[in-house]
Amino acid sequence: MAFGKWIGGFLGFMSGGPIGALAGIILGGLFDSMLDAVNTPETQGTFDGQSGYSSQTYQQARRRQQNSQGQRNSFLFSMLVLASYIIKADGKVMHSEMELVRNVLRQNFGEVAREQGNDILNRLFDEQKRVGAQQFRQTVMQCCQQMGREMDYAQRLQLLNFLVLIAQADGRVDPTEVTAMKECAQWMQMSADEVDSMLGLGKDDLESAYRVLGVSPSASDDEVKKAYRRLALEHHPDKVAALGEDIRKAAEKKFQEINAAKDRIWKARGL
Repeated sequence: MAFGKWIGGFLGFMSGGPIGALAGIILGGLFDSMLDAVNTPETQGTFDGQSGYSSQTYQQARRRQQNSQGQRNSFLFSMLVLASYIIKADGKVMHSEMELVRNVLRQNFGEVAREQGNDILNRLFDEQKRVGAQQFRQTVMQCCQQMGREMDYAQRLQLLNFLVLIAQADGRVDPTEVTAMKECAQWMQMSADEVDSMLGLGKDDLESAYRVLGVSPSASDDEVKKAYRRLALEHHPDKVAALGEDIRKAAEKKFQEINAAKDRIWKARGL
């Protein structure tokens, strides 16, 4: 299995820290060899021995492209790390959960990512078995803390949304999965209530709508409106546009579900 695109995506972005260390274990020596190859003439501000404005402009454009790809691939590897933790939270690997991960990879990142991502996920399961559940939990916690430092809030929200979808794939969200997702949220410097909010998405009852907005049915109209404005701002699809159009579309679907919840509450209150 060739991991070139995955490894290349980390260069200059999240190649260090716990995530980089785990990537080195999972992806093998090729990760380290490509990191060593970063300091080439092209990455030092020159291109084909040329200098001047056109070369500098090229390098700036290239760095922007690499940074964008780095964010995207780092997001994807982070999602797989967290998915491996959530899937095993109830002590078993369900085919439906694995298939949902594969579908997320295929729909949002393409067929090659589906194949490589499936292999990486299995390697993460092997690593969890090798070091033990407690040690792997510590690794995931450290990775989440790095995500909290190096990813913006909107990207972390989208990661959490994918985890909720994975947990829901078998038709039942086990309490151990909820606990694991809330752990990940808090480790990423987010509120555990974000998990409860996302678990209410896609449902058509009023109770779930309030759950999505994170307010009580007894909240005032002003409190409800304030909660919606906060969600609308945090979950706006444009905030994850740097990760690619496919991820933005996934965020757009979530955004539409938030608006649907708002509309149910507005209708019930006559707003």
